[in-house]
Amino acid sequence: MPIITVLPHDQLCPKGATFEVDTGITVCDALLNHDIAIEHACEKSCACTTCHVIVRQGFNSLTPSEEEEDDLLDKAWGLTSVSRLSCQAVVAAADLTVEIPKYTINHAREHYDKDWDI
Repeated sequence: MPIITVLPHDQLCPKGATFEVDTGITVCDALLNHDIAIEHACEKSCACTTCHVIVRQGFNSLTPSEEEEDDLLDKAWGLTSVSRLSCQAVVAAADLTVEIPKYTINHAREHYDKDWDI
């Protein structure tokens, strides 16, 4: 079973984490299953960039990105050459080291006004 190592993130995973996962799961689902509450505003449908991660180790083992994901990633904060939308990155047999960026672009949350009646 591959091991995912999550680098420390101030809010979501202050001490970092390491856990085993089954192959075939998305990185997003793996994080959520291990109580790392990564944002996924579009409910994992490849329609936003809130689940953007940087894959520091094992990037080439992931399923290749498709054009739709690549187009969205161009809008992600802190984009790197090893960035992926975690909802689209499917784990293979290799271990991964993942960094969750400090910021995310979530228009719904950024434009939320606490006085709105939702």
